[in-house]
Amino acid sequence: MNVFVTGATGKVGSRFVPRLLQRGHQAKLLVRDAAKAEWLHQQGAEVIEGDLLQPDNYVDALRGTDVVVHLAAQFRGVDENTTRTANFDGTIALARAALETDVPRFVFSSTNNVYGSVDRSRPNREDDELSPVFPYPQSKVEAEEALLRLHREQGLGVRIVRLPFVYGERDPHITESLPFFRNWNPAKRIHMVHHADVSQALMLAASTPGIDGRIYNVADDAPISVAELFQLHNSEISSEAQQQEFNPWDMIVDTTRIRDELHYRPIYPSFYTARDAGAI
Repeated sequence: MNVFVTGATGKVGSRFVPRLLQRGHQAKLLVRDAAKAEWLHQQGAEVIEGDLLQPDNYVDALRGTDVVVHLAAQFRGVDENTTRTANFDGTIALARAALETDVPRFVFSSTNNVYGSVDRSRPNREDDELSPVFPYPQSKVEAEEALLRLHREQGLGVRIVRLPFVYGERDPHITESLPFFRNWNPAKRIHMVHHADVSQALMLAASTPGIDGRIYNVADDAPISVAELFQLHNSEISSEAQQQEFNPWDMIVDTTRIRDELHYRPIYPSFYTARDAGAI
């Protein structure tokens, strides 16, 4: 496949692109700073310096592409307007450029935070009503809805993957997030997924025929509790946190669809299997 990737130097992209190249695919990477992607260029990727909001910089590179894998996003550390501009405006500019150049498939990386904390008394499913609370998932919901409109009205071959908490392969995401978890009830569980399985899901979404317009939850098979994460990282839980109320189904997703339709099976079904394999 000829694959056009955004966000190649981010947490997900920097683990996905090497796997893409190792499998013999051709990769074009849209990056803001080519120097940061030089190590990927040395592995065989073509690097294009540009801005998502300025399609004239990259539209020619899209010609002849089999699939766009759009991973670029603003998550933390920026204001609400910057988040929306990057995650919504940038996404739609890229999607329109893909339509203009007849790219048949468009994989969009979203988040399971789009579900919010509604208590459904079961794991969240792809067709559930979305109730995002914060600017990042709100911008992802807006982008999802706009991409699905472009699919219905103009034939965009979009496939949406909703990722949970991502970890593994020396990604400091867990240790960076422990301060956020400190006030959560230690009994609360969260769904996670290893980078190897994010890459697996993205590859399946990119290569499977006949799934335009479909949305897929991605996760491992064993949600982990906040208490376990703190114990595994030798960190203490505050007594106040144990009094916090929580929704037991918040951040837990149903992965039946991706298993049934794309035959996804986690390489690392739990954090513990990844740890025991030395893949953390």
